[in-house]
Amino acid sequence: MEEINYRKRGRPRAFSIGMDSRIVQSLDKALFVLKVVSEGAGLSLSEISNISETPVATTYRALITLQKHGMVAFDEISQLWSIDVEAFRIGSTFLAGTNIVEQARPVMQALMLETNETVNLGILSEGEVVFLSQVESHQTIRAFFRPGTRGSIHASGIGKTLFSFRTEKQATTLALSLDLVRFTEKTAISTDQLLKMREEAIHRGYAIDDEERTIGMRCIAAPIFNNFGEPTAAISISGPTVRIEVDAIRTIGKKVRNSADQITRNVGGKPRSFLTE
Repeated sequence: MEEINYRKRGRPRAFSIGMDSRIVQSLDKALFVLKVVSEGAGLSLSEISNISETPVATTYRALITLQKHGMVAFDEISQLWSIDVEAFRIGSTFLAGTNIVEQARPVMQALMLETNETVNLGILSEGEVVFLSQVESHQTIRAFFRPGTRGSIHASGIGKTLFSFRTEKQATTLALSLDLVRFTEKTAISTDQLLKMREEAIHRGYAIDDEERTIGMRCIAAPIFNNFGEPTAAISISGPTVRIEVDAIRTIGKKVRNSADQITRNVGGKPRSFLTE
């Protein structure tokens, strides 16, 4: 019988050629421009051009194309570009494809009421933390991360948690790939420091960002596992150190860990057991 060589759906016959030759350069540049716009609160053409390191004329053509498709909007008065509704709609499609935000929301709300601190939900993507959802505290001073905000793995509670609960080999590989920028004097800037923090997080079941991204702010995060026992997301509480005091970390940490375990069960995952402190 003649062997039939099936190709994967959505891929042309020439898919075996190199990755660089498959990239549509103009689309690649436009999508990078879109990312730059998404990370700002209204940016000028020159700012977008500088940040994306793309010529002004090329940046403008990309913006006009994105505007045509409702991805970005231009304010004639301020002369600034910002994300438009179509980008939000497309981004929301991702959330619709996973039930973790829906399943986590009531647990996050309960945790916020119990601790009176802001609760965040995040994942890892392309070497960074991406925040998916937040339940804000009613406190005057509080942390704020809008959905889609990205953060450094080594200087965030959620990032350190999702780093820590990978296998040792995976964690080491990830640590070696990170740009360990020093944000404060407490930021971990070496692989050895991160791996030591990993051991501590595994022992207690949660990770801590102790003023490692911002002085005066503390974060405690715990992992959410899938049905294979793999960490796929994490929740955290964030707040000022005057409220999340050192003596309260253990008590609050257990509450965050219990909430993460509840979400794990809600999504059909397998919670892990941890050593007691």
